[in-house]
Amino acid sequence: MRIIARLDIKNSNLIKSINFEGLKVLENPNKFAKKYYEEGADELIFMDLVASLYNRNSLHDIIKKASENIFIPFTVGGGIRTIDDALKIFDSGADKIAVNTAAIKNPKLINNLAKRFGSQAIVVSIEAKKQNDIWEAYIESGREHTGINVENWVKTVSDLGAGEILITSVDREGTNKGYDTELLKLITNKTNLPVIASGGFGKLKDIKEALIDSKVDAIAIADAIHYNKFNIRDIRNEALNLNLKVRKFNQ
Repeated sequence: MRIIARLDIKNSNLIKSINFEGLKVLENPNKFAKKYYEEGADELIFMDLVASLYNRNSLHDIIKKASENIFIPFTVGGGIRTIDDALKIFDSGADKIAVNTAAIKNPKLINNLAKRFGSQAIVVSIEAKKQNDIWEAYIESGREHTGINVENWVKTVSDLGAGEILITSVDREGTNKGYDTELLKLITNKTNLPVIASGGFGKLKDIKEALIDSKVDAIAIADAIHYNKFNIRDIRNEALNLNLKVRKFNQ
């Protein structure tokens, strides 16, 4: 299993929200990233929440600085629409890229990216919300519905060469109410790709519900660590107590 710190960014600021709304500015994202690295996070995710709205990714400077001080894999998402966009992100120091809006609008982008950079470097981010008993994929940080059934979309991205899926429950994001296990089980039953759970972590019991009960491969955590409700060491120790396979880390 992997413990991933997620950092949502607007312009140059780390932000936090509830259901992707009511954005609250925190501090310099690099300060938080370094802290999580030193605490033993396995990976980081940097996500530009407004990039697709403005057709750009503004994280290059943040990524370059992070790559100088942080020596664990990190994923960057937001505003990646072309091979050239992806190349710039990789050149800045990222190990993986995450795509959502552009992939929904042009699914062949996933295949093109996988052929160019390898599936292991391509994460498809899915923002999901339940409507009339059907899980629907959303874009633009959970603001726009697509009419695309999440189950079908998971199969599509798997077939197109995605290497990993980041699944976020829009209704749980920022609430600390726990991961949506119904959604997670739906995804893990539909694909053999590694699945990262995102949106809702608030209690240590959420680790078991996601990693053991729902069989995801990794958990992404934001709000609970940004506000010091828990630190990465707390989460790692709980995973060890559950006999989960955790990367060795010398504190």
